[in-house]
Amino acid sequence: MDIFKFGGASVKDADGVRNLANIVRDYKKGELLIVISAMGKITNKLEELTAAYLSQNDNAHTIFDEVKHFHFNIIEELFKGKTNPVYDDVANTFVEIDWLIEDEPDNDQDYIYDQIVSIGEVVSTKIVAAWLNETNNNTLWVDARNYIQTDNTYREGKVDWAKTNQIIQKDLLPLMQKNIIVTQGFIGGTSENYTTTLGREGSDYSAAIFASCLNAAALTIWKDVPGVLNADPKWFDETEKIPQLSYHDAIELTYYGATVIHPKTIKPLQNKGIPLFVRSFIQPEGSGTAITKDNNPLPVPSFIFKINQALISIFPKDYSFIIEENLSNIFELFHQHKIKINTMLNSAISFSVSVDDNEEKIAKLIEALSTQFNVKYNKGLELVTIRYYNQQTIDRVATDKDILLEVKSRHTCQMVMKDKV
Repeated sequence: MDIFKFGGASVKDADGVRNLANIVRDYKKGELLIVISAMGKITNKLEELTAAYLSQNDNAHTIFDEVKHFHFNIIEELFKGKTNPVYDDVANTFVEIDWLIEDEPDNDQDYIYDQIVSIGEVVSTKIVAAWLNETNNNTLWVDARNYIQTDNTYREGKVDWAKTNQIIQKDLLPLMQKNIIVTQGFIGGTSENYTTTLGREGSDYSAAIFASCLNAAALTIWKDVPGVLNADPKWFDETEKIPQLSYHDAIELTYYGATVIHPKTIKPLQNKGIPLFVRSFIQPEGSGTAITKDNNPLPVPSFIFKINQALISIFPKDYSFIIEENLSNIFELFHQHKIKINTMLNSAISFSVSVDDNEEKIAKLIEALSTQFNVKYNKGLELVTIRYYNQQTIDRVATDKDILLEVKSRHTCQMVMKDKV
């Protein structure tokens, strides 16, 4: 049994859906479950719709019409004559949003976000499942919300692993003996049957959950790159594919911001010893990258860039030491304001962190911190992380840069920097 995960780029148009079907057609190993994201950039568009609805902006219906037209254009290119049931199936799915945005918002914003944005995955999987059946692949569409069970933390649903595993083993496993299963990434359900999402870009995590609970032989994530690269091509002209990664290095890279795999993906696979393959849907014959328990160091240094960073420096007002009690208070405030620390450094009387620059959240955090501390704040920075660094790799990224903060461990160097004036 294998799990395939296809992201939005792989199903951004009708040709992408056809290509997915070709990859599935060539799969000859046995039982298969396919996890699919929203098509193209539809999650972004549904986030726009959510924001417009919550602010009661007049363009909410216009944005929603764009979302509907995008999907129906793909359907019409795939299915001629408008006789396939997918036309009505998708239209009925969109009615859920129609009903919601007709009234003024009267619920928690994160709850509303999940009810709207989750529709992208539901619709994409209905279209793909219909096309697989159209092309003689015996396929069953299933609703991930019936299997991945979470608490009521909307936008960051926490998985109830015991309940999820029990339901998948009892109800989903028997279905796989006769059908290719198509289901959604990113979404789960609560005990009250409300929709939750697992965090932005959470479809990889969904695939890992299914893989773990089904004791899959492997999980393959199909991307638009030939495998895991040692740097993002938009930052480096010359990149190298890493043929093999350990779970440990993969977790480190995703933690520091590598976007090829969602950070939560590795742990469920590592716990069961399930290999993860990252392969190209553009060149499916390629070997890609294998992520396994084999603990070999990376053959080349890896570079991770995070832009739009803010550097927050915190100082006790009375020049007392930054000790455990102060750090506990500081971390509690970061947790309360839902701000993730990307790197940090403390000295006797200061504590500095780099975070994603969310102006609204940071303003509230600084206001809270300022009751106990003096706070300095720089924005417009970038954070560079080098895994398996040396001085040459540091010099490569630090040219014409001022380094404001530098943190080194045995294998990892992180630098917060800005362009020299």
